[in-house]
Amino acid sequence: MIKKIVSITLFMTLTLVSISQQGITPTQLIELSRVSAMGMTEDNSQVVYRVSKVDVASNSRSSKMFIVDVDGGRPMEIKDAENYLIDDLISPDGSKRLYHTDVKLTKISGSDHYPELKESNMMIYDQLNYRHWDSWEDGTYSHVLMVPTKTREKTIDIMEGELYECPQAPFGGTEDYLWCPDGKKILYVSKKKFGTEYATSTNTDIYEFNIETSVTRNITEYNLGYDTQPAFSSKGRLAWLQMKRDGYESDKNDIIIFIDEKPVNLTALWDGTVNGFKWSNGGKSIYFNAPVNGTAHLFVVDLPKSADKVTLPRQITDGQFDVRGIVGQSKNTMVVARGDMNHATELYTVDLKSGEMKQLTFANTDFYNSITLSKIERRMVKTTDGKDMLSWVIYPPDFDSTKKYPTLLYCQGGPQGALSQFYSYRWNFQLIAANGYIVIAPNRRGMPGHGVEWNEQISKDYGGQNMEDYLSAIDDISKESYVDRDRLGCIGASYGGYSAFYLAGIHNKRFKTFVSHDGIFNWRSMYGTTEEMFFVNWDLGGAYWDEDNAAAQKSHTIFNPIEHVGKWDTPMLIIQGGKDYRVPIGQGLEAFQAAQLQGIRSKLLYFPEENHWVLGNQNSLIWHTEFYKWLGETLAPIDR
Repeated sequence: MIKKIVSITLFMTLTLVSISQQGITPTQLIELSRVSAMGMTEDNSQVVYRVSKVDVASNSRSSKMFIVDVDGGRPMEIKDAENYLIDDLISPDGSKRLYHTDVKLTKISGSDHYPELKESNMMIYDQLNYRHWDSWEDGTYSHVLMVPTKTREKTIDIMEGELYECPQAPFGGTEDYLWCPDGKKILYVSKKKFGTEYATSTNTDIYEFNIETSVTRNITEYNLGYDTQPAFSSKGRLAWLQMKRDGYESDKNDIIIFIDEKPVNLTALWDGTVNGFKWSNGGKSIYFNAPVNGTAHLFVVDLPKSADKVTLPRQITDGQFDVRGIVGQSKNTMVVARGDMNHATELYTVDLKSGEMKQLTFANTDFYNSITLSKIERRMVKTTDGKDMLSWVIYPPDFDSTKKYPTLLYCQGGPQGALSQFYSYRWNFQLIAANGYIVIAPNRRGMPGHGVEWNEQISKDYGGQNMEDYLSAIDDISKESYVDRDRLGCIGASYGGYSAFYLAGIHNKRFKTFVSHDGIFNWRSMYGTTEEMFFVNWDLGGAYWDEDNAAAQKSHTIFNPIEHVGKWDTPMLIIQGGKDYRVPIGQGLEAFQAAQLQGIRSKLLYFPEENHWVLGNQNSLIWHTEFYKWLGETLAPIDR
């Protein structure tokens, strides 16, 4: 097996070398050093971070931890981060610690119901939420437990007996619970809905557990949407993120604080949505990162003295890159994670007065210095309704405007996912360009960073204006002399995969190939098998059997790719994860079968153990190998 992987790696490397001697290869992409911040030291003078590495041939991962001064200097490798970081899960007096674990509360399996039949292999459900993301519900619920650090006192389950969870599935972690500053209360995030209610609601609240009385209080009961990421300032003030509307997972995300025991929205006057935030050291302001105009940057909002004195946030950083996360503050300096379409994440410092940034970690600098980077440009495209739409254009590293290049339209997922200066290990524009393709990636309707109205337009209009936006983008760049109009392709995953399926039926022979990864092909079967029902209810408008619901009926018919499949006439690569329960396996299989039965050239890549992503390193290498092989075959080999 290792020999085979090495052979594939060598094949891909040699293939790419023949195309672009200075471009990145799939193996190099997968094996890049991946930097992640772990936190700041107690005096905020140093940053602790981890660098992870993958070895494709052995399918192994290793990591090292480092510490570096905020002022810069040489990083020092460390063995134990606990000696440098404050453990926020320890109570202020040091007597207790919080952690979370799964607690078995309900009967699900055959042997749960029939203990004498231990070899049975089945599950019994009587309500929805029977599976989530990539796991089937097994009757366990993640609960927060409080355990004494030194004595033999009893461990306390602060959610004892509740059929609810904290952290929030599927992506929540220790950020979902924390100590109150006085050490007498614990805050935790939970969606206290069960069964079908859980699957149809986003009403996540912040709860306060009183250790002395064991009484739990919902402190955000007034709000019907998401309440997440609670955090206290150094002065003991609470802030959190909030979305207003139940069922809308991509609602405007705002920063909330209490003033005179009443919630106040600090970002209500700002036409944007917050990714994450961090209190200033002095507790007088809050820093946050957010998408803006095709990038993501650092902002600050000051705390008002009264509810009627809220001011607009101020943008601190600016440029063609993303601030991907906020680590912490040291005096007038903020440490952040930063990257762009040519660079994986590294840590940087930001001068909070000037916005000037300095690179703090250099895990991949030598590698990037050894290759030629892609040229990335902003391109404004006029849409069919007269709007100006930002599109990112990524060119091959050795781009020559006198030549002609095959060009790919990239369709973003979400659908409300920001198309900023991200760096993906699957849809990596740097790698696509290194293979000799131009990529155009439009910030079509439905994306944050261009105002709330632009972001929200896509809901219940999936096959409408944003599809016109896609076509406007590819038509606009096709006017350039260096674009080979006979070699245009369309690629995407999730909603981007849906876009590929949908455009395949309406593109009027623009494209010569389509690639759809975990895309929605049939909204009716999708509605019947996906797990988070609030998503399809909000964005489609409701169920396909609701004949009096005009929006739902339009979504399930006119905006349904299966209704246009008879017009398919273009080669199609279909990729599907077996453990993708968000866009279940039937979507990919239905699409492949429809293409095959119509005699359309098509290929199915099935990853039985992958979910909505491709996380296995060797699977990832095969993904890239097949992806570029398909493009080479259907858009014709690149002659350069």
